[in-house]
Amino acid sequence: MEASKPGAAPTGHPGRIVAVLAFGGIVASVMQTLVVPLLGELPRILGTSRSNATWVVTVTLLAGAVATPIMGRLGDLYGKRRMLLVSTVPLIAGSVVAALASGLTTMVVGRGLQGLGVGLVPLGISLLRDLVPPEKLGTSIALMSASLGIGGALGLPFASAIADYGSWRVLFWVSAGLSVAIAALLKFAVPDTERRAPVTGGFDYVGAVALGAGLVALLLAVSKGADWGWGSGTTLGLFAVAVVVLLGWGLWELRVPEPMVDLRTTARPRVLLTNAASVVVGFAMYASSLIVPQLLQLPKETGYGLGQSMMAMGLWMMPGGLMMMAVAPLGGKLSGKHGPKVTLLLGSVVIAIGYGISGFLMSSAWQLTLVMCVITAGVGFAYGAMPALIMSGVPQSETAAANSFNTLMRSIGTSASAAVIGVVLSQMTVSGGGFTLPSEDAFRTGMLIGCGVAVIGALITLAIPYRAAEVGAAGGEAGVSAEAAAARPGAARS
Repeated sequence: MEASKPGAAPTGHPGRIVAVLAFGGIVASVMQTLVVPLLGELPRILGTSRSNATWVVTVTLLAGAVATPIMGRLGDLYGKRRMLLVSTVPLIAGSVVAALASGLTTMVVGRGLQGLGVGLVPLGISLLRDLVPPEKLGTSIALMSASLGIGGALGLPFASAIADYGSWRVLFWVSAGLSVAIAALLKFAVPDTERRAPVTGGFDYVGAVALGAGLVALLLAVSKGADWGWGSGTTLGLFAVAVVVLLGWGLWELRVPEPMVDLRTTARPRVLLTNAASVVVGFAMYASSLIVPQLLQLPKETGYGLGQSMMAMGLWMMPGGLMMMAVAPLGGKLSGKHGPKVTLLLGSVVIAIGYGISGFLMSSAWQLTLVMCVITAGVGFAYGAMPALIMSGVPQSETAAANSFNTLMRSIGTSASAAVIGVVLSQMTVSGGGFTLPSEDAFRTGMLIGCGVAVIGALITLAIPYRAAEVGAAGGEAGVSAEAAAARPGAARS
């Protein structure tokens, strides 16, 4: 099925539609950091080991990575608004299951269901192209895309407050209530204007299963390699399975008439390089989220820790999320004037500057908050520009699948960041008072890695082909380029 045609008159109030979709994206992305403040207590709560308790976080990332491209393709086939509503079902169910959990297995099932809801973000971005007037599309896409980072940043203080002053079960009941609210808002505040035609090829089930299996093997090896050992048979075996399965998936996708992901489209230089930049920006974004909270909470006796409580840490982190929310619309306007390539380049440079100034701004909480605000400002610019670049390089009928694949690339970047920064913090340690903690050099090294990765993102962005003549369209239909127009069905006959 195909989405509404470009230029179709949107119905409903654009501001309300954007607000609802952005709120949905924020709620979905909050699920990824929802239990981070509880990690120290989870072994006791669930009666399990610390290593097993990390599955409560890992399973959400894995489920989200698998569901994102699948929901994107289903959105292109059966309607983006319909699949948005479907995505709220596992969010609600997972929150209820987790709230009622009495052990590790039940909690992991609930958290896995919550992870399936992350498809709200790329689906919402694609739906904006159908519902929002061209003159408001750039800023709307930027805000919706940045909701991935905003939700992650705001999730920490939200979860910390509830964990500090209430039962951990309240955390999941609140998330269930928010998920129900999102479903109701999507149902009654977002109009269904998509024009559908009969499906010609149907859904690629083989491709979906193969992609899911390959991603699970890859991300599981990346996220758990530090625990299992990077040279262990399990880790190496999973990497081998990932390579074989994903290569086989790629060959399959090139042969089927209606692929899960059109690899020929993703191989176009603009799309390919934007996805590559998404991986490294996702890495850079997540590295600070791993480093700064630990620095804030480590005891002052270490000489570099700031001794903040869990609640205080969340509050010091909150301005970063608010900065991302404030910057995203500005990035949309910048893309409309100068093109999304410029905005992505600016975002990567600002992220690098944020990490760079951390070299002499790590001695107080307000200094780390300033560092986070600079980094998240860069993320807001970068995340808002990526969908515009992607949608300017793909046909209208593939926007949901293409945006979902781009979101997946960001997820791979964050998973790689968790693995690399985790190794740095676990290998560069100091001991004292019977405890082993990451050293100050470990945190500085992690910040330096984040800076270097952001610079790589800027260099990749410079190589993205984007003509000046397309800038005027960037704020409208996300800069629909000649290569995207040529890829549309029937273009050759027109």
